[in-house]
Amino acid sequence: MEREDGFGYQDLTEFAENFSQVDRALKHFARIENRPNADFVIEGYVDPREPLRDEGPFGDHTGYYTLPEAYPVFHVTAVTHRKDAVYPATIVGIPPMEDFYIGGASVKLFLPIFKMNFPEIVDIALPAEGVFHNLVFVSIKKTYPMQAYKIMHGLWGMGQMMFTKYIVVVDADVNVHNTSDVLFRLCANTDPQRDSIFTKGPSDVLDHATSEIASGSKLGLDATKKLPGEGFKRPWPPLIKMDAAVKAKVEILMMQAGKLSE
Repeated sequence: MEREDGFGYQDLTEFAENFSQVDRALKHFARIENRPNADFVIEGYVDPREPLRDEGPFGDHTGYYTLPEAYPVFHVTAVTHRKDAVYPATIVGIPPMEDFYIGGASVKLFLPIFKMNFPEIVDIALPAEGVFHNLVFVSIKKTYPMQAYKIMHGLWGMGQMMFTKYIVVVDADVNVHNTSDVLFRLCANTDPQRDSIFTKGPSDVLDHATSEIASGSKLGLDATKKLPGEGFKRPWPPLIKMDAAVKAKVEILMMQAGKLSE
């Protein structure tokens, strides 16, 4: 069965098969007897009876040094590696860094899953300034009042999207990967009091701005075109755009001007 947005159950099956393969690979990697298949194996143990110890500060993807926090202790008993081993790692710091591009790839992978739950979603972007989940831009095909808020609450309820501090929802014609375009619609299409919503929920433990660790607030902003059902009674103005005939005429005039200047 194929849906109007082009994503069908066959696609979901392929995703499930891919995730199943990843799961099998991880289990295979985890078995100590299969260590020849790993570049590095770090062996050790965690004693649940042992007191927690402070970890950090570490430079993190937030662009800040994370504050020291108490965590369980992992006692390393052995580190082994294969010949000519490769240790995969990323360099983190003030964005954009390597992990930003990994985050972008993750969005592309999971976007079809989001669309299965919310078929009105057109695209999602995580701007570099938001260090992954702090800031999310979402474009939707809006067809009924308050739909933007439905998307906000839905995304806040999906996995690690619960850590998102700011969600900005725009119309389908906005390129969410163009931050300037999104900010233009945000400034032009919103009344701050009417089009914003505050809520509370879990926060990233690496977020140093919250008053309590792992607990904070979120802000949603509806930058879509407003409908009468949302209390908007005025006409909504169109964007300033040149039609095709005007564009063609301007191109001809510019070509003629270029020939005259030669």
